[in-house]
Order: sequence, then C-alpha cells, then structure tokens
Amino acid sequence: MAKLNGNPYENLAHAIIIRACNDYRIVLKMMKLHPKNKVLREEVSRLENFFRSPWYQALTTVDGELLIRKIRAEIAEWRQ
Repeated sequence: MAKLNGNPYENLAHAIIIRACNDYRIVLKMMKLHPKNKVLREEVSRLENFFRSPWYQALTTVDGELLIRKIRAEIAEWRQ
C-alpha cells in the first residue's frame, strides 16, 4: 500500500491508480479463466484506455504502457 503524505490530492491520485491496477489484475485473472467473455474483454480495454489517457497522465508520471506490461507479465505467471 502506498504511503500517505500530507497532500490530499496526491493521496487521492495514488488511490485512483492503485484501484485501477487492482481492478486490472482481477479482470486479467478472470480473462484467463473465461477468455471469450465479451464483458471482461471490454473491461480490459476500458482499463487500458485509462492507463493511456490524459487523465491518467495528470495523476502520475508513471508510464501507463509500462504499467500495463508489468501487470500483464505478473498475471502471465499467475497460476489459478
């Protein structure tokens, strides 16, 4: 969990990104179990669009594409 500092806006930005990362992990794991599920594919796309969006870039300096690759690599190694 990220360490909170005195800036509530920065804390909120971190919380939004952490939540998106956790959601992305969950959806990718579900996709491994149900690879043809259209709703899951749409959610993966929605989350990846967030990581590539100007809003995401306003929240952090962390490269969204790098984050996508790292989480995908993590889930590729995940065993059910």
